[in-house]
Amino acid sequence: MAAHLQHSASPPYLGLPHFLSERATMTNTSKGLIPATILTGFLGSGKTTLLKRVLSEAHGQKIAVIENEFGEENIDTDILVTDAKEQIIQMNNGCVCCTIREDLRTTLSDLAAKRRKGELQFDRVIIETTGLADPGPVAQTFFMDDEIAESYLLDSILTLVDAKHAEEQLNTRQEARRQIGFADQIFISKSDLVDAAAVDALTHRIKHMNPRAPVHKAHFGEAPLSQIFDLRGFNLNAKLEIDPDFLKADDAHDHGHDHAHHDHDHEHGEHCNHPHHHVHDDDVKSFVFRSEKAFNPAKLEDFLGAIVQVYGPKMLRYKGVLYMKGSDKKVIFQGVHQLMGSDLGPKWMPGEKKASKMVFIGIDLPKEILLQGMEGCLV
Repeated sequence: MAAHLQHSASPPYLGLPHFLSERATMTNTSKGLIPATILTGFLGSGKTTLLKRVLSEAHGQKIAVIENEFGEENIDTDILVTDAKEQIIQMNNGCVCCTIREDLRTTLSDLAAKRRKGELQFDRVIIETTGLADPGPVAQTFFMDDEIAESYLLDSILTLVDAKHAEEQLNTRQEARRQIGFADQIFISKSDLVDAAAVDALTHRIKHMNPRAPVHKAHFGEAPLSQIFDLRGFNLNAKLEIDPDFLKADDAHDHGHDHAHHDHDHEHGEHCNHPHHHVHDDDVKSFVFRSEKAFNPAKLEDFLGAIVQVYGPKMLRYKGVLYMKGSDKKVIFQGVHQLMGSDLGPKWMPGEKKASKMVFIGIDLPKEILLQGMEGCLV
């Protein structure tokens, strides 16, 4: 069953599968959609190196690359067969490369049209953002625009983090912190240039900003394709992967509340098994709401609708598997900024403990207001 993200002007009625406008399909049931990957990361983090490796590997896939032309380092011209008049360039291995001279929507639309007419052959798209880009609006393009939603399936946002310069970038640049908050998968590059303790501290910091994205090392752009493609980060699936250490660190100071406060102010760092880690109070933070009581669907709809109206621009990613009163199925919910969507997932299994779990990742979100508000929506 396809689900859709819609703009929050009329918040969805959670728990009903057909509440959403026919806007952006978020499941892979829609055959024929072109998978798209957003590749982001701060200046010099190694996006182009990773991209070149992916393009030159013998995976048999034809990939269309869309590059923001302000990129700090464009793809080497020696792997391109250039034709100056044409905006779209064929590569030696049959991949295509395209520099954005108009907006992203136009470029995606042109590529899909050329593919339909048989003028271009490609299996998937990678969008390489500039180092200073916010991936949010890029992701929203796939859900806000009907024509794009009918042609493409946004698969995931990949973020590269430069181990050598990350500390300074994360301390001083919000763009770098936002890129981590949005990610479905994170790669640490240049880890050979720093010691193991620094990589460990960086990983720890990243997990507190975004506990749902696995963190891998990418040495000179080397990363298996299984960590790059078909991650289904925007699918409404019944799994909500949250780093288990992140949850464990929190449980140590969860004093019998029905929900767990997953705080990252690190005053309780002793629970994190990393006593040596420096205390960072990043503005991009995450926390998890958990409860074994059922939600009242109407109350939750009203609350989330109101929250995204006020805090939407600061809400990077939020995702949950919810236990709803009156439904024998899990409700899968997710959002990006002011866009939110939900779908009915599988039935609760006999004997399975019914519970809700939802992760919020955002910039200076009022954690207590959100957790108390969610609590107030329980039956």
